[in-house]
Amino acid sequence: MQNIVILAGTIRQAPETRTTRTGTDVTRFKLVTARPRYSEGRIVRDENGYRVEDAEWHRVVAFNGLGRTIRQYCESGMKVLVRGRIHYTKWQDADGNDRYGCEIVAETVDFLSRTPQTDSDDEDEGRFIDEDDISS
Repeated sequence: MQNIVILAGTIRQAPETRTTRTGTDVTRFKLVTARPRYSEGRIVRDENGYRVEDAEWHRVVAFNGLGRTIRQYCESGMKVLVRGRIHYTKWQDADGNDRYGCEIVAETVDFLSRTPQTDSDDEDEGRFIDEDDISS
């Protein structure tokens, strides 16, 4: 059996990189994914007709070259596709209590949007065009 996870979401924390004592670069960021809320088999909508979504937060970790690329090119608000595996951790806190966690170890990260352009004269330059943005 394989431990495979694929997540498409939005980075909601700027990636941070630290180097271990052995020289391994470890980059971490938080990714949020959303899915529509269902009730009785139907999508729940708010009073304005917009669908209600539930958000899930994921801790993502990447090592060495992939981590350096993420740190260099990714920032909060970017959309990415992460392929990797689920990793469960266990540690003891300062009081000696067992703590548990879950993180996604990234093997590949595909950029689904570009870094926001702040000093651009053309507003649409570098903008990711979503299917919903295309009018028929």
